[in-house]
Amino acid sequence: MTTPTEHVVVGQLGAVYGVKGWIKVQSYTDDVAAIFNYHSWQIRQQGKLQDVTVDEWRRHNKGLIAKLAGVEDRDAAHLLTGADIVISAEQLPELPEDEFYWRDLIGMTVVNTDGYNMGIVDQLMATASNDVMVVKANSNDAFGRSERLIPFIQSQYVQQVDTQNKRIIVDWPSDF
Repeated sequence: MTTPTEHVVVGQLGAVYGVKGWIKVQSYTDDVAAIFNYHSWQIRQQGKLQDVTVDEWRRHNKGLIAKLAGVEDRDAAHLLTGADIVISAEQLPELPEDEFYWRDLIGMTVVNTDGYNMGIVDQLMATASNDVMVVKANSNDAFGRSERLIPFIQSQYVQQVDTQNKRIIVDWPSDF
Protein backbone atom coordinates (compact mmCIF):
# COMPACT_ATOMS: atom_id res chain seq x y z
CA MET A 1 0.00 0.00 0.00
CA THR A 2 1.44 3.37 -0.96
CA THR A 3 0.89 6.53 1.02
CA PRO A 4 -0.51 9.52 -0.84
CA THR A 5 1.98 12.25 -1.70
CA GLU A 6 1.61 15.34 0.43
CA HIS A 7 1.46 18.47 -1.68
CA VAL A 8 2.49 22.02 -0.82
CA VAL A 9 1.27 25.14 -2.60
CA VAL A 10 4.30 27.31 -3.43
CA GLY A 11 2.66 29.87 -5.69
CA GLN A 12 -0.11 30.74 -8.09
CA LEU A 13 -0.37 31.49 -11.78
CA GLY A 14 -1.61 35.01 -12.40
CA ALA A 15 -2.61 37.05 -15.41
CA VAL A 16 -1.54 36.39 -18.97
CA TYR A 17 1.52 38.32 -20.15
CA GLY A 18 1.73 39.07 -23.85
CA VAL A 19 0.44 36.97 -26.74
CA LYS A 20 2.98 34.10 -26.82
CA GLY A 21 1.73 32.11 -23.82
CA TRP A 22 3.71 33.75 -21.03
CA ILE A 23 1.96 34.05 -17.67
CA LYS A 24 2.65 35.94 -14.44
CA VAL A 25 3.76 33.90 -11.44
CA GLN A 26 3.04 34.80 -7.83
CA SER A 27 5.61 33.04 -5.64
CA TYR A 28 5.01 32.19 -1.98
CA THR A 29 8.66 31.26 -1.36
CA ASP A 30 10.89 33.48 0.81
CA ASP A 31 13.11 34.31 -2.16
CA VAL A 32 10.48 34.73 -4.87
CA ALA A 33 12.72 33.37 -7.64
CA ALA A 34 13.34 30.19 -5.60
CA ILE A 35 10.00 28.87 -6.89
CA PHE A 36 11.89 27.98 -10.07
CA ASN A 37 14.32 25.78 -8.09
CA TYR A 38 11.53 23.20 -7.83
CA HIS A 39 11.72 21.23 -11.03
CA SER A 40 8.59 19.12 -10.72
CA TRP A 41 5.66 21.52 -10.75
CA GLN A 42 2.07 20.55 -10.83
CA ILE A 43 -0.78 22.98 -11.19
CA ARG A 44 -4.05 22.48 -9.37
CA GLN A 45 -7.31 23.71 -10.83
CA GLN A 46 -10.70 22.66 -9.51
CA GLY A 47 -9.09 19.95 -7.40
CA LYS A 48 -7.25 18.31 -10.32
CA LEU A 49 -3.46 18.14 -10.62
CA GLN A 50 -1.61 18.49 -13.91
CA ASP A 51 2.15 18.15 -14.44
CA VAL A 52 3.78 21.19 -16.09
CA THR A 53 7.29 22.07 -17.19
CA VAL A 54 8.72 25.59 -17.09
CA ASP A 55 10.50 26.24 -20.39
CA GLU A 56 11.67 29.75 -19.49
CA TRP A 57 11.21 32.32 -16.79
CA ARG A 58 12.40 35.81 -16.01
CA ARG A 59 11.86 38.77 -13.74
CA HIS A 60 9.50 41.41 -15.04
CA ASN A 61 9.20 44.70 -13.18
CA LYS A 62 8.71 43.61 -9.54
CA GLY A 63 7.29 40.20 -10.43
CA LEU A 64 8.00 37.00 -12.33
CA ILE A 65 6.75 35.63 -15.63
CA ALA A 66 7.09 32.12 -17.03
CA LYS A 67 6.61 30.24 -20.28
CA LEU A 68 5.21 26.76 -19.68
CA ALA A 69 5.78 23.90 -22.10
CA GLY A 70 2.87 23.43 -24.49
CA VAL A 71 1.33 26.81 -23.72
CA GLU A 72 1.82 28.63 -27.02
CA ASP A 73 -0.65 31.49 -27.01
CA ARG A 74 -2.60 33.91 -24.88
CA ASP A 75 -5.77 31.79 -24.92
CA ALA A 76 -3.97 28.69 -23.61
CA ALA A 77 -2.27 30.74 -20.89
CA HIS A 78 -5.59 32.31 -19.92
CA LEU A 79 -6.98 28.84 -19.12
CA LEU A 80 -4.31 28.48 -16.41
CA THR A 81 -4.86 31.79 -14.59
CA GLY A 82 -5.59 31.34 -10.91
CA ALA A 83 -4.17 27.81 -10.75
CA ASP A 84 -2.13 26.88 -7.68
CA ILE A 85 1.50 25.87 -8.24
CA VAL A 86 2.05 22.69 -6.25
CA ILE A 87 5.10 20.58 -5.41
CA SER A 88 5.47 17.39 -3.40
CA ALA A 89 6.49 18.00 0.21
CA GLU A 90 9.60 15.83 -0.32
CA GLN A 91 11.04 18.60 -2.52
CA LEU A 92 11.18 21.07 0.37
CA PRO A 93 14.70 21.58 1.71
CA GLU A 94 15.59 20.32 5.18
CA LEU A 95 15.55 23.09 7.75
CA PRO A 96 17.90 23.64 10.69
CA GLU A 97 16.69 22.20 13.99
CA ASP A 98 15.26 25.50 15.27
CA GLU A 99 13.34 26.41 12.07
CA PHE A 100 9.92 25.16 10.97
CA TYR A 101 7.63 25.26 7.99
CA TRP A 102 4.28 26.86 8.79
CA ARG A 103 2.50 23.74 7.56
CA ASP A 104 4.26 21.74 10.30
CA LEU A 105 3.06 24.08 13.07
CA ILE A 106 -0.59 24.18 12.02
CA GLY A 107 -2.63 21.81 14.18
CA MET A 108 -0.17 21.76 17.09
CA THR A 109 -1.46 22.25 20.62
CA VAL A 110 -0.23 25.43 22.32
CA VAL A 111 0.38 25.23 26.08
CA ASN A 112 1.75 28.07 28.18
CA THR A 113 4.51 27.70 30.77
CA ASP A 114 1.85 27.41 33.52
CA GLY A 115 0.45 24.31 31.79
CA TYR A 116 -2.73 25.99 30.49
CA ASN A 117 -3.92 24.61 27.16
CA MET A 118 -4.31 27.72 24.98
CA GLY A 119 -5.72 25.85 21.97
CA ILE A 120 -4.62 24.72 18.51
CA VAL A 121 -2.57 26.63 15.90
CA ASP A 122 -5.14 27.42 13.21
CA GLN A 123 -2.87 29.46 10.93
CA LEU A 124 0.15 31.71 10.87
CA MET A 125 0.46 35.15 9.40
CA ALA A 126 3.42 37.27 8.47
CA THR A 127 3.67 40.78 9.85
CA ALA A 128 6.31 43.43 9.27
CA SER A 129 8.15 42.53 12.46
CA ASN A 130 7.56 38.78 12.99
CA ASP A 131 5.28 35.83 12.27
CA VAL A 132 2.16 35.46 14.42
CA MET A 133 0.36 32.25 15.41
CA VAL A 134 -3.41 32.38 15.27
CA VAL A 135 -4.41 29.98 18.04
CA LYS A 136 -8.00 28.78 18.04
CA ALA A 137 -8.98 28.51 21.70
CA ASN A 138 -10.70 25.46 23.18
CA SER A 139 -14.49 25.63 23.22
CA ASN A 140 -14.44 25.63 27.03
CA ASP A 141 -11.75 28.31 27.35
CA ALA A 142 -11.80 29.57 30.93
CA PHE A 143 -11.16 33.16 29.81
CA GLY A 144 -13.84 33.33 27.11
CA ARG A 145 -11.39 33.65 24.25
CA SER A 146 -12.19 32.28 20.80
CA GLU A 147 -8.68 32.88 19.48
CA ARG A 148 -5.35 34.30 20.53
CA LEU A 149 -2.64 35.98 18.48
CA ILE A 150 0.78 34.95 19.77
CA PRO A 151 4.02 36.23 18.21
CA PHE A 152 6.19 33.36 16.97
CA ILE A 153 9.43 34.67 18.47
CA GLN A 154 11.60 31.83 19.66
CA SER A 155 13.30 32.12 23.05
CA GLN A 156 11.14 35.13 23.87
CA TYR A 157 7.55 33.84 23.64
CA VAL A 158 7.97 30.42 22.03
CA GLN A 159 9.93 28.35 24.52
CA GLN A 160 9.78 24.94 22.83
CA VAL A 161 8.41 23.34 19.67
CA ASP A 162 7.95 19.59 20.20
CA THR A 163 7.27 18.18 16.74
CA GLN A 164 7.07 14.59 18.06
CA ASN A 165 4.18 15.38 20.41
CA LYS A 166 2.77 18.21 18.24
CA ARG A 167 3.03 20.71 21.08
CA ILE A 168 4.30 24.27 21.38
CA ILE A 169 5.16 25.72 24.80
CA VAL A 170 4.82 29.49 25.04
CA ASP A 171 5.54 32.10 27.67
CA TRP A 172 2.19 33.85 27.25
CA PRO A 173 -0.50 34.73 29.81
CA SER A 174 -3.61 32.57 29.79
CA ASP A 175 -5.96 35.53 29.99
CA PHE A 176 -4.44 37.51 27.12
